[in-house]
Amino acid sequence: MNIYILMALIPAVCWGSIGLISGRLGGTSYQQTLGMTVGAVIFSLFALFYFHSHLTGMALLVGIVSGLCWAVGQFEQFQSMKFIGISRTVPISTGLQLAGTALAGVVLFGEWNTTRMITLGTIAVIILIAGAVLTSLRDPNAKVAVGDKQIQAGKGTVALVISTVGYILYTVIVKFSGLKAQTILFPQSLGMVLGALIFVIFSRQQVWHKATAKNILTGIVWGIGNFFMFMAIPRVGLAISYSLAQCGIVISTFGSIWLLGEKKTGREMVYITIGSLLVVAGGVTLGIMK
Repeated sequence: MNIYILMALIPAVCWGSIGLISGRLGGTSYQQTLGMTVGAVIFSLFALFYFHSHLTGMALLVGIVSGLCWAVGQFEQFQSMKFIGISRTVPISTGLQLAGTALAGVVLFGEWNTTRMITLGTIAVIILIAGAVLTSLRDPNAKVAVGDKQIQAGKGTVALVISTVGYILYTVIVKFSGLKAQTILFPQSLGMVLGALIFVIFSRQQVWHKATAKNILTGIVWGIGNFFMFMAIPRVGLAISYSLAQCGIVISTFGSIWLLGEKKTGREMVYITIGSLLVVAGGVTLGIMK
């Protein structure tokens, strides 16, 4: 296998492991988000020097605003993981993000400008939504719980909606600015940690905690995935890099079941398997279009 294809798979492994790592390290959603953003800042400093990025006032502004939106998205995703579990949150979140970002691209940037793209894009969005719906289905005969806690579907749904909006704005703002991703990587991390600090301060929780320090590892893993994505895109193209990155949901979804002990019935495993495959297929279709 081409070494650059292997390089493009690293983001999938890293991003697919975030929920598992944070779940294993523990802490509240506030502590996980803050720790992760601190780790992201540490790694983005390395990327800043590696890419020799030139920071301008516009890059700082766009990056910080984008990072704030990401912090909202990531915090609410951590919340959702606690309400409905990682194995449901990640496929649904990924599907909604991909569909939402694709539709934003159509409405705001006119990205689907041919009959072929409209056809493929519509099919991809339908596949993504179907995958997300399948993943969320529950066995009516199963005990409804996440670990030792009862599933809170209502709160999980609200968290997923807010998370999706945050993630979509995170990408749309960068696209709208026209700036290179490498240029705003460091400013983004500043916005991320600022957003996390705001959450912690308003929650009146302890700013620094043992769990926060542990979750710095989560941010470093996220940063490694981001770094190799930028390394892979010039060598294998955006379509392949983007598509392979979606495979990370397989790691997080099934890893949470096998490694973190999230209980599923046989019927729910079928729903989750088919749903995850549909989300990956929809993501790959959108990647091919790009």
